[in-house]
Amino acid sequence: MTRRVVFNQKGGVGKSSIAANLAAISASRGHKTVLIDLDPQGNASHYLMGEAYNEAAPDIRDFYEQTLSFQLKPSQPTDFVHATAFDNLHVLPSNPDLGELQSKLESKHKIYKLRDAINQLAEQFDTIYIDTPPAFNFFTLSALVAAERCLIPFDCDEFARQALYSLLANLQETRVDHNEQLQVEGIVVNQFQPRASLPQRIVADLQADDLPVLNSRISSSVKMKESHARCCPLVHLAPKHKLTQEFVSLYEELQG
Repeated sequence: MTRRVVFNQKGGVGKSSIAANLAAISASRGHKTVLIDLDPQGNASHYLMGEAYNEAAPDIRDFYEQTLSFQLKPSQPTDFVHATAFDNLHVLPSNPDLGELQSKLESKHKIYKLRDAINQLAEQFDTIYIDTPPAFNFFTLSALVAAERCLIPFDCDEFARQALYSLLANLQETRVDHNEQLQVEGIVVNQFQPRASLPQRIVADLQADDLPVLNSRISSSVKMKESHARCCPLVHLAPKHKLTQEFVSLYEELQG
């Protein structure tokens, strides 16, 4: 059973796209897969559910609200999970008002509730992906506590390179304090332009620092925007497209 969190404190690095497309490939391979969307923006939820996301209930906010109140017969984690139009692919959708609960959840020390829910989901699902907000906050920490592997999207930007070291320090602290099983699975170079000198230099610098840069590269393509607009993951929209094959290569590299 795989529990993978996709995380970067910087926004706009393709976090939701990577999480959703890897989850879709996993499901297409016959693995019963669920994506848990902790980002209030809900991009991954909308991507995989389309218009159904706007009416999806219950969602992740309902799950966390339940943890704040005692109930004799609480809903089970599977009650918050929704099927998508794609075989084997499910979503525990986000909610734009999720952030309003953060202070209450922190004050009542609910940091392990997501981990407990995922332990139950593991009885029915083969693979769990967790999309996170672009910040190191309660919800991100909950995901890191619950996961076994962390995938870091990186968009070949100098500011992103500088922020990467702070991110890795936060991950190491989380591992020591909360989750010894958490491993940095690798850095995904996203929106890569192989003919441009700056991305090549930045990637070379990361490798020189002995950081876990994955071999697979995800290039920049308008096909991704088309995939978003049609709410259809690449593996279903354009299985033979170059970008799709890059995601497949990434998935297979992660599978070892």
